[in-house]
Amino acid sequence: MESITYTQSQLQDVAQKIISLARSKCLAFYAPMGAGKTTLIKALVAELGGLDEVSSPTFGLVNEYHNAKGELLAYHFDFYRLQDEMEALDMGLDDYLASDTWIFMEWPEKIPSLVPEDSVAVRIEILSPTERQISF
Repeated sequence: MESITYTQSQLQDVAQKIISLARSKCLAFYAPMGAGKTTLIKALVAELGGLDEVSSPTFGLVNEYHNAKGELLAYHFDFYRLQDEMEALDMGLDDYLASDTWIFMEWPEKIPSLVPEDSVAVRIEILSPTERQISF
């Protein structure tokens, strides 16, 4: 397990490290509200060459991001508002997971039996208003 303490100015370095060490393209982000899940995903998308504006898909549940050629780069899910796992299945989660693209999941604890076994658990802990610790 890798563990890194970082500040906002070090996000791109952290994103590079996660991408280089990830054993899967599916990343499940576990962290409290306000820990910086979306901010880290924004850095990951930028590091992967994404051009789209990254924002939390809280209301739409999923955002997709593309590279400079317009090719699909990643899906970004926010399961915070789900009441049960059936809602994720109803939105076609299985199809998204079957794609050969990066998957970023916020609040995967809302769909525990649907998170792929090979996904990388990314845990963010708030150390101070400016410091976070990530382990994956």
